[in-house]
Amino acid sequence: MTECLLGIDIGTSGCKALLAGLDGTVLASRTETYPLSQPRPGWSEQDPADWVDATRRAVGALQAERPGLVVKAIGLSGQMHGLTPLDAAHRVLRPAILWNDQRNGPECAEATERAGGEEALLALTNNRMLVGYTGGKILWMRRHEPELFTRLAHVLNPKDYLRLVLTGERASEVSDASGTGLFDTRARRWSDELLRRLDLSPDLLPPVHESAEITGRLSASGAALLGLPEGVPVVGGGGDAVIQTLGSGVIAPGEIQTTIGTAGIVACALDRPSDNPGGRLQVFCNVDPAKWHCMGVSLNAGGAMSWFRGLAADFAGGDAPSFDALVARAEASPAGARGLLFLPYLFGERCPHPDPAARGAFVGLTARHGAADLTRAVMEGVAHGLRDIFAVMEEAGIAPGIVKASGGGARSRLWRQMQADLFGCDVVTTEGAAEGGAYGAALLAGVGIGVWPDAATAATVCRPVTRETPDPEAGAVLGAANRIYRTLHSALAQASADLGHPRLDP
Repeated sequence: MTECLLGIDIGTSGCKALLAGLDGTVLASRTETYPLSQPRPGWSEQDPADWVDATRRAVGALQAERPGLVVKAIGLSGQMHGLTPLDAAHRVLRPAILWNDQRNGPECAEATERAGGEEALLALTNNRMLVGYTGGKILWMRRHEPELFTRLAHVLNPKDYLRLVLTGERASEVSDASGTGLFDTRARRWSDELLRRLDLSPDLLPPVHESAEITGRLSASGAALLGLPEGVPVVGGGGDAVIQTLGSGVIAPGEIQTTIGTAGIVACALDRPSDNPGGRLQVFCNVDPAKWHCMGVSLNAGGAMSWFRGLAADFAGGDAPSFDALVARAEASPAGARGLLFLPYLFGERCPHPDPAARGAFVGLTARHGAADLTRAVMEGVAHGLRDIFAVMEEAGIAPGIVKASGGGARSRLWRQMQADLFGCDVVTTEGAAEGGAYGAALLAGVGIGVWPDAATAATVCRPVTRETPDPEAGAVLGAANRIYRTLHSALAQASADLGHPRLDP
């Protein structure tokens, strides 16, 4: 019987379950999808029962594919910032409000004001209360759903709701807690002072562990759900944007991780919780207890490509083209897409422009542009967004030595090459990195039971498997395009806000 580690990632579009050997080798993975509900413009919700059912199906499929494997520990990863509201009996009160939901702008402003202003809030948490953060959603629920709020007893992020189902334990860990906007990331604990100023009970929030700590074990019902023995340890895990850095082997200075999943992320590890002037970046706790995590998050990356893919299907009146087919079409257009830029702000934006009213746009469109140019412009727009985030990191003194690409977008050689040309350094993928948070969760499960002594040692199993080097000619073109790209948010901000008026967008 072969011993292995199980990583489970509750993503925006589906649950990925992954089995890794005790040497870090990926043995098998399976993704089961679930729907995303957008009941109003700017709203984004899911039924937590769908997460649980997809987990059951994904883990069951792995067991059917690889019988005879013995799961020694489970690690959890998941989309961050989601509000899963529970009553005192742990019943879900309403659909979960997700990370890319834009409804709580006024409540985030209220939280900042009640904290004493932006600088006072940064002193308490080292982060702004960005639209989409869990803290603002709690305030939204208090204001707009008062009857439900009176029944609210517990708030959990998505992966922590799954932990509750699997173990019966209500718990979180430092990386996901950091993304609520209610966590003192310097001290690695809830900010009691901020909760007091917001008039929120600390009892709403779960106990917080370091990410590799064992937070519970499979209960009888959790074991039955997964088809595994009762008592398998479940470690804290991590928010997907943070734990993916471990799955890419990003732990040392000069290592930068980019992620193209539904969202786009640029991240690195820090040896200390550096100050965050203006709160333009997100400084969270790392899954390594001796490190912190610096990142900027765009709400629009692979999601923009999915939107464009669906649009292509609508125009054609048939099935959506495969991702590979779209990439092949994009490769028929030169770097710069013949002077066409795409702003991918389809869900507003977070970094470097915290603007829920931002809207997407094609800029520079002419009659000579074809489908290949539009497709390439969408892909380049996502890459420009990542480079736009990194410009803020450069201002903070962070320099790239190497970029380690992760997420589903890392499977695309073209997207990796675009990043190499824009960042001006080598871009590599590492074994398991394309599996996203599930691989990092599996590695962290190994740390939790002593397979590796710490996260830094676990990161050494992430061996490079592909490498793209900068193309100076393409880099010059994309660099010039990026300088224009970086002017467009401010140029279009007022128009975007005006177009969001209910008279124009009911």
